[in-house]
Amino acid sequence: MKKKALVISGILSVTVLLSGCSGLRKLDNPYVYSERTALYETGSEADKSSTFAQDLCVIPDDVVSQDSKVTAEAAAIFDLSNGTVLFAKNPFERMYPASITKTMTALVALKYGNLSDEITVTKNAVITEPGASLAGIKPGDKLTLEQLLYGLMLPSGNDAGEAIAEHIGGGTESFSKMMNEEALRIGATGTHFMNPHGLNNEDHYTTAYDLYLIFHEALKYPEFRKIIGTDRYTTTYQDKAGSPVNVTWKDTNLYLTGERKMPIGLTALGGKTGTTQAAGSCLIMGSSDSSKHEYVSVVLKASNHANLYDNMTNLLNKIAE
Repeated sequence: MKKKALVISGILSVTVLLSGCSGLRKLDNPYVYSERTALYETGSEADKSSTFAQDLCVIPDDVVSQDSKVTAEAAAIFDLSNGTVLFAKNPFERMYPASITKTMTALVALKYGNLSDEITVTKNAVITEPGASLAGIKPGDKLTLEQLLYGLMLPSGNDAGEAIAEHIGGGTESFSKMMNEEALRIGATGTHFMNPHGLNNEDHYTTAYDLYLIFHEALKYPEFRKIIGTDRYTTTYQDKAGSPVNVTWKDTNLYLTGERKMPIGLTALGGKTGTTQAAGSCLIMGSSDSSKHEYVSVVLKASNHANLYDNMTNLLNKIAE
């Protein structure tokens, strides 16, 4: 497949529809080369350096999009080393991301926070929705931002997401605005976030391609790579009485924990899972081959947990084809 590279704008000429997600309709012409480049040519040099990302994977018209073994509603795999797209099924379809949202939460936190910041958990971090994934932190607990990021990404703690949002942005609404601004900056035009954790909201959506853009940006941070590549994390923090709390958080990515095998020749770099009734079972992850080529693969709305990993393995097998 020929290399496809393109300069993509983070300031978008496509109107992002912020209405409900009902129907999950496809965006109209979400990544149009002529519109991106026209805007780029009229911008100043400073604008170009700050608002445009280069050498991103661009999905060509002739990309393979059908495979009976890829049954999830949307799926794609991107070769970061040469900018090619190996497979893309409904890459621009508007979808619910569930806890894959936390990739953007981590990105914003790493960009605007300090890992050593000490954060006191407030009552705003209490999540009472049945079935919500939690790190188990409580009001009055004191943790560093680094600890909260592990609690966010490994056990997929929605409570950790709320604590991070309050610390970095002052609350869910203002932090979500930061998330959306970052999405626009990196060209994720089909994305709109309403919270830092991914609990369902009809105005909280993204696309498989946008998730690639977000994950690709997050991989630029060494600490992000370290966190998502950790299968278990043991740490100690203080509760409101000043007593130590010892915890071990396990990653939810079964490839990383070894509960699902990677295809021969591939290594899991780590990633993020997500599951809600509306979103189905989802996973975005990075991997590398023996030549040190790196890939980002996305599966959205698989029918169940087992089917999610079957879909992802079928995607990963395409690297060796």
